[in-house]
Amino acid sequence: MKKLLLLTILLCSSLLCQAQKERIVLGDEQTSEYFPILKGKRIAIFSNHTGMVGDKHLLDILLENKFNVVAIFSPEHGFRGDADAGEHVSSSVDKKTGVPILSLYDGKDKKPSEASMRKFDILVIDIQDVGLRFYTYYITMCRLMDACAEYNRKVLLLDRPNPNGHYVDGPILDMKYKSGVGWLPIPIVHGMTLGELALMVNGERWLPASRVCDLTVIPCKNYTHQTKYTLPIPPSPNLPNMKAVYLYPATCYFEATPVSLGRGTSLPFQVYGHPNMTGYDYCFTPKSVPGAKNPPQLNKLCHGVNLSNMSDEEIWKRGVDLSYVIDAYKNLNIGDHFFRPFFELLVGTDYVRKMIIEGKSAEEIKSRWKGDVEKFKEQRKPYLLYQE
Repeated sequence: MKKLLLLTILLCSSLLCQAQKERIVLGDEQTSEYFPILKGKRIAIFSNHTGMVGDKHLLDILLENKFNVVAIFSPEHGFRGDADAGEHVSSSVDKKTGVPILSLYDGKDKKPSEASMRKFDILVIDIQDVGLRFYTYYITMCRLMDACAEYNRKVLLLDRPNPNGHYVDGPILDMKYKSGVGWLPIPIVHGMTLGELALMVNGERWLPASRVCDLTVIPCKNYTHQTKYTLPIPPSPNLPNMKAVYLYPATCYFEATPVSLGRGTSLPFQVYGHPNMTGYDYCFTPKSVPGAKNPPQLNKLCHGVNLSNMSDEEIWKRGVDLSYVIDAYKNLNIGDHFFRPFFELLVGTDYVRKMIIEGKSAEEIKSRWKGDVEKFKEQRKPYLLYQE
């Protein structure tokens, strides 16, 4: 009986050790790795509501450990994550701690002002990205890297997994369409963490004037690009769950059309529809809600498609799937009036709209960017921190 009990204890202990070994350890959890780097420095952080170290925010952890945090930079949606997409987030103060929140845009070229940059010695980045070229957090990161390079400030990036990090898909951005929703010559789904992307930005000299910033990355532990990572906190108001995060690469293009993609409903980025679309059983009505105060087709009954019941595996297999946009384009039958110029900024190239109008299938269009995907996979290899 004692032997059996001992074996049970040993087995449970072994399983616990294995579980601990396999648990993804985020960069911000590894305080022994980065606390020494921060000692004696004036610290600014680039973060938002996702910057949690367990059940505490990074900001609170740093202050509890007597670090001198002098400023916060916060991206689209604000430090507490409740601003609308694209809403201007002005300078203010974090109510909980009294630390100043500085504007990201009060200087030249949509960067912080010189006065803001002179306040700190090192910028700590801890924010959850979703791995897509049109998701704006990485663009803010790049602009801050550029400002830090310009003013000789260090950057410390505490890495996090990419929930869409297990594949690469979509055309590489044609840089004539560089914008606030596409800043680097990368595919729509780049499959990299922010840490890897930051290393690539430096290595490929992608910052303006080929500047390079003084960058240190604290990688995650027990993570590979095939690890499926469930986000513990929604990264922004309109990506409330993993289904939205996974469908985002296929549905975001509706932002550049009259069609609603579910902003103002409980299923943003998981449905699409329009009042004039016909032949569908599913319908929904966008309302004004926090994070989507004035959504497309507000208070109008939209007819369309609900994708939220699709399996994760099917969504991953489809990747950047233009069949939904093509379906709505054909159904509305309004020709090129269906697309706004914003479409090219999102998709990153001029041939996709043309091919849709010519009647090409989603598979035919995807085959056009296959070479881009292979080229980028090779280009990014020197910068990968995690096994593919």
